[in-house]
Amino acid sequence: MKVVLVSGSPRRGNTEWMLRKLSELLTEKGVKVELILLRQRDIKLCRGCLSCEAGGKDRKGLCKIKDDMNSIYPELIEADCWVFGTPAYFELLSGLLKNFMDRTVAIWPRLEGKPMAGLAVAEEGIGQAIQNLKTYATLCGMPWVGSVTCLAKNAGEIANNKSINLRLKRLADKIIDSIKK
Repeated sequence: MKVVLVSGSPRRGNTEWMLRKLSELLTEKGVKVELILLRQRDIKLCRGCLSCEAGGKDRKGLCKIKDDMNSIYPELIEADCWVFGTPAYFELLSGLLKNFMDRTVAIWPRLEGKPMAGLAVAEEGIGQAIQNLKTYATLCGMPWVGSVTCLAKNAGEIANNKSINLRLKRLADKIIDSIKK
């Protein structure tokens, strides 16, 4: 079992803390986990050229843009489940994560049936951030497993929140169950 966790945060804060905690919980149960920190990757904006769609459902799974996405695609395809984590900015997902999602068009046909979950952190309101992730999952044919959200302003603020820890544990169990189906 392999799960890919993707952090759409431009800094090391609560979103990354939640993803690392989830990684720890999954690893304890024997799941192989890969954490992708988008802030550390060179991922350029999608140009909308649609060259990645050549071949329809049998497309190669590559993008013309020369950046880190072409090395990330194999990790995403190999994974049994994805978890996206995002800070909620203006009650939407982060620009880093939205750009990453746009760039997955090259592999969309290979995503169908892979379970997906989401994490979101906001200072005042989650807004549509989780709904944005659910919409992406639906469009890609990925069953939605669940989400954990929380409100926090300062980095590290949620680390001692017992409720968040419990909800992350429940999500880890749901992820494992979704992979076993």
